[in-house]
Amino acid sequence: MQVPHNAFVLVADGRKALFFRNQGDAEYPNLKVEHAEEQDNPANRDQKTDAAGAASSTRGGGAFAAGGGSMGETDFHQQEEDRFAAETADMLKRRALANDFESLIIVAPPRTLGELRKHYHKEVSDRLTGELAKDLTGHPVPDIEQALRAA
Repeated sequence: MQVPHNAFVLVADGRKALFFRNQGDAEYPNLKVEHAEEQDNPANRDQKTDAAGAASSTRGGGAFAAGGGSMGETDFHQQEEDRFAAETADMLKRRALANDFESLIIVAPPRTLGELRKHYHKEVSDRLTGELAKDLTGHPVPDIEQALRAA
């Protein structure tokens, strides 16, 4: 993948976002960290307190519902990851509207990438020049640069 000089590169997952600027050229990116954010998001089991509830109905509808009327369990960990992706997309929107970048490349795991896409503003979409569905947040910068060159 070509990474234009001065392109804004976001490498994110559901709890960490790394914002880079390409100081190199299109064929040989040289990513420099511009900003990093990380949220504390404990495992779901550490965030919930009780078991899922159950629906009841005076007409007996709950007894015939799929699952016997029980409410689905909320995955608080996933909710936080989705919220973080929405906040990251909002930050991209603010920076795009401020003309902070001309070209944007996003690297994220497929689920995070899908959640980000739900929240892209038109200005972000217009500047988006590439996406890579990989989890590279825990990798060193040279590995990220190599993955972008290989994509």
